[in-house]
Amino acid sequence: MRPDMDAALIEHFPILATYTKTVVHGFVRRVPDIDVVADRATVLERLEAAHRLARRMLALERRPFITAEQVHGAEVAVVDAETTLPPGPLRGVDALVTDQHHCLGIHVADCAAVYLVDPLRHVVGLVHAGRKGAEKGIVANSIQAMKHSFGCNPADVILQISPCIRVPAFEIDLAALILEQAKSAGVTKVHDCGTDTHADAGRYYSYRRDLGQTGRMLALLALR
Repeated sequence: MRPDMDAALIEHFPILATYTKTVVHGFVRRVPDIDVVADRATVLERLEAAHRLARRMLALERRPFITAEQVHGAEVAVVDAETTLPPGPLRGVDALVTDQHHCLGIHVADCAAVYLVDPLRHVVGLVHAGRKGAEKGIVANSIQAMKHSFGCNPADVILQISPCIRVPAFEIDLAALILEQAKSAGVTKVHDCGTDTHADAGRYYSYRRDLGQTGRMLALLALR
């Protein structure tokens, strides 16, 4: 990657940018000049250097980096001071919530990355929400995990939806499903960027548009 392209690769969301004293966040877009016509594991290996650079730019490279296996389920990993971190992704989960100063990461390519921030309790969460996971309740489960494990009040939680696939390219309104689930769980501060990954091949990967042979964007979130 050319140095002058680096900053443009990381997208920021206005509502989360107002909480810079609390959190660091970013959404790494499509990386130019990387061959992503391969299986998921190979693609992530090819993108690793660019994604590591993004973490460095956000001053997160030295933090423990935690990702989820992302199995399109509804399980949430609660990461606290007692959690022993494995060398790879946390198995069997699609969401991560923590009160630690780790860097959370979720890979997406049409599914939504859902950012959760409680600025009062200093707790954050990052959720992989595709159709299957959303229908199984992954967003509500993540909010409940923040409440039960760290004492968060859902009314204090800020929710941000990343770029994701939208209708008419997708048969359901994924963002609307996520927002409905969040509001039912008591979250009132909800935000959706409104961007369609399927419609913008220049900035985003899309699993559906690219028939499964594509890269992955990377959502990043950490406490300051």
